[in-house]
Amino acid sequence: MQAAEPEPFPAILMAALKERVLGLQNYALLSARSVANVFSAPRYPVDLIEQMDIIGVGSLPIVMLTGFFIGAVMVLQTASQFERFGQTALTGDVVAIALVRELGPSITALLVAGRNASGIASELGSMMVTEQVDAMRAMGTDPTRKLVTPRVLATVLMLPLLTAVADFIGLVGGFFVSNFELRLNPVQYWTRAVDALEFGDLIQGLTKPLVFGFLIATIGCYQGLTVRGGTQGVGRATTEAVVVSSVFVLVTNFFIAKLMLFIF
Repeated sequence: MQAAEPEPFPAILMAALKERVLGLQNYALLSARSVANVFSAPRYPVDLIEQMDIIGVGSLPIVMLTGFFIGAVMVLQTASQFERFGQTALTGDVVAIALVRELGPSITALLVAGRNASGIASELGSMMVTEQVDAMRAMGTDPTRKLVTPRVLATVLMLPLLTAVADFIGLVGGFFVSNFELRLNPVQYWTRAVDALEFGDLIQGLTKPLVFGFLIATIGCYQGLTVRGGTQGVGRATTEAVVVSSVFVLVTNFFIAKLMLFIF
């Protein structure tokens, strides 16, 4: 019996491309349905509050710890350069602008993606493997409305708050280093840090977390609800959720920054 000839490389490439396009289409449909569910009943406020506690309060310690040391390191690095020109007073300006515009939203989103996108994907993936989602459909409950919408809404609501906390704690970390290591005047540090921020900086720093939160939650939910292959599939979905959401956060950050700089 003659062995079957292997498929040509263009056919394999085309099949992989079609699979990616189909996945993007399904992700877009899931995201649109999760948003549409917000404006119609039934709603699940208890699930929403529970997810806000898991995503927001649960992520608070690691966000605060990371924000503090990011601010401290920024002061150490920038002040060493400003000392060469006798302009250490500008340290507060640089730390405030960098934290509010870029580092605060980006680092917080990456931390939440690592902690919660993986958690969402593994939780929903386990429900898929154990056929709990199918049982939910059989009982007449929409899984997207029950499982996806509360997680998306909770992440979108909590990530800007976590970012604001990270920005403030980062400024506090910078203050400690500037005060005890560089002997800068505390009043001068805080005054310059606050005065350096403009309205456009605040809008940019709070717009990014809204988009990042939506991406993190929808990607985590999509990866969890498309699990195939049992427990190994859950592990793959968890890894892909973190990787894909982190990459999307960094790519989207560039385009939002470009748009905001053009507007303001």
